[in-house]
Amino acid sequence: MNTLTLPQKSWPMRQPLAFLIAATIVWFALYQALIPASEALVAALPVDRASHLGGALQFFLYDTPKVLLLLTGVVFVMGMINSYFTPERTRALLAGKSEGVANVMAASLGIVTPFCSCSAVPLFIGFVQAGVPLGVTFSFLISAPMVNEVALTLLFGMFGWKVAMLYLGLGLSVAIVSGWIIGRLKMEAYLEDWVRDMPKMSAQFEETGMSLADRVQGGLHSVREIVGKVWPYILGGIALGAAIHGYVPEDFMASIMGKDAWWSVPLAVLIGVPMYTNAAGVIPIVQALLAKGAALGTVLAFMMSVIALSLPEMIILRKVLKLRLIATFTGVVASGILVVGYVFNAVL
Repeated sequence: MNTLTLPQKSWPMRQPLAFLIAATIVWFALYQALIPASEALVAALPVDRASHLGGALQFFLYDTPKVLLLLTGVVFVMGMINSYFTPERTRALLAGKSEGVANVMAASLGIVTPFCSCSAVPLFIGFVQAGVPLGVTFSFLISAPMVNEVALTLLFGMFGWKVAMLYLGLGLSVAIVSGWIIGRLKMEAYLEDWVRDMPKMSAQFEETGMSLADRVQGGLHSVREIVGKVWPYILGGIALGAAIHGYVPEDFMASIMGKDAWWSVPLAVLIGVPMYTNAAGVIPIVQALLAKGAALGTVLAFMMSVIALSLPEMIILRKVLKLRLIATFTGVVASGILVVGYVFNAVL
């Protein structure tokens, strides 16, 4: 008689704690080998290490595995943490809170929730249905892509904790203040009619138990989904950063993105808005720009505009927002980013 054989669980699912320990050891070993391995690879090539090409190649061969390792590690960990923050739970946490407090909560939740511009429309609809105020919803939508775990981890890995914490504070401030201003403007009339007229739904959330194996599986799924989608942007960003690092003269970069050029901050924002990339793709470019003498405030403004005000996100949001609300959202956030750029160029 034939018997049904159930597929065996993979090792991470059968021994999740052992898998986590082994994966951590392997990750740190690979990370420590990055600098000597990149130098050895460049030395094996028929190029002069001190030349423009040699510097660009070393930058690319070092930063590519470094960014991919950082991204894989943080996406896996956050994939496990994100199992606690489903869209339903996020709506339940924000619904019914007073503005101000809710803006702070929404911006803070944006750091740990796995949402980006691609999920902007369903999230926006869900928040509106749950009775979350419009300004609070915008605080979340600004923070989620701009102050996410990928951006903070890569900034920490490349520039240290001071720059990462600086970016965290700036991003949260822009998200909180922008959302609060939009809420004060009372622009609910500029939602698309079909969104505004939707019946309200309950924001209650029922907890479901998950084992460690389930959370490990969630982390591995996040790695497959996120890293699998963003690696082309990573390679493109690092390649552009390597070209800047190896070939762009420092004097030229300082002249167009330095502190002395008052127009550099608005120009950086204008350049950043139509770019289609994310934190993983833009941070290697930021690293190269800073190394070439660009001012920190200008570069932060460029990075924030790329991540928070990308043209593709505006096109997606057009499905649920009328043009006047999109223009207000863009103007308020851009103003906050400009202030950030000018202030930090003045004090640093």
